[in-house]
Amino acid sequence: MAFASLDLAGAPLRIEYEWVGRDDAAPVMVFLHEGLGSVAMWRDFPARLSEAAGVRGLVYSRPGYGRSTPRPAGERWQPDFMHRQAREVLPALLRQLGVERPWLFGHSDGGSIALLHAAAFPEALRGAVVLAPHILVEDISVTSIEQARVAYETTDLKQKLARYHDDVDSAFRGWNDVWLSPAFRGWSIEEEIRAIRCRLLAIQGLDDEYGTLEQVRGIARRVPQAQVLELPACGHSPHKDQPETVIEAVTHFLRHPRGGGDPGR
Repeated sequence: MAFASLDLAGAPLRIEYEWVGRDDAAPVMVFLHEGLGSVAMWRDFPARLSEAAGVRGLVYSRPGYGRSTPRPAGERWQPDFMHRQAREVLPALLRQLGVERPWLFGHSDGGSIALLHAAAFPEALRGAVVLAPHILVEDISVTSIEQARVAYETTDLKQKLARYHDDVDSAFRGWNDVWLSPAFRGWSIEEEIRAIRCRLLAIQGLDDEYGTLEQVRGIARRVPQAQVLELPACGHSPHKDQPETVIEAVTHFLRHPRGGGDPGR
C-alpha cells in the first residue's frame, strides 16, 4: 500500500493506492470503485483481472474512502461530485504517478466517473470498461439507496464497512446524502457521454437492484462504438456475482480492438 499527495486548489489530499498485476511497462488499467468502495473492498479481483488481461492494475481509494483523506466534518458533497472526481482528482493522480493513456475499469459511481473522464479527455484513454454505471437517476436507484440508509442505521452494516474505511461515516454519508438529496434527482450525464471517442464496454446484471438496463442501453444509443453485455442471474456487482465471466469478457474486449466477436466469449 502507498499514498500519493495531491494539492487541488490549495486543498491537500492523501490518496491511498496500490499496484497489482504486472510490474513492467504493460498498459495500465485504473480501477474506480463504487459509492461505498475502497482499495480493500475490491479484494483480489483487480489482481485477477490484471493477470488475465496482461495489464498493470492501479487501484485507489477516492477522497472520503478507505485510507484516503476523509470528507471534512460537516461537508456535504454536491451533485457534481462525480464530475469533480473525473475532471480533477483522477487527472491529478494520473499525473502524480506518471500514468499515460490508461484503461479505466469503473463500477457503479466509479463507472460514471470513468464515463465522465472519457468524455472530458477523449484522446487520453485506451478505452474503458464500466460495470453497472449510472447515466441518470432512476426510482429504483433512490429506493435501494434509501434502504441502504436504513440498514446503516439499524443493522451491523456500519460495523462491516468500518473494516474498509478509516472514517466510515465519511464514506457512507458522503455517498448516501448526495444521492438522496432533492438536488440530485435530476442528475444526468446522458448528453455528456456523446463526446466519448475511446473504446467502451458496458456490463450490467439483469437483476441490478440499483438501476434498470436503460443505463447501459442508453450508453449504447449515444456512444456508437460501445459494446454492451447484459448478464442474467447477476445483480449490481458483476465482478462479485460472475467474476470469471467478467474477466473473460474484459480480456476478450482488450484483445480485439476492432470489436470482433462476442465480449462474453
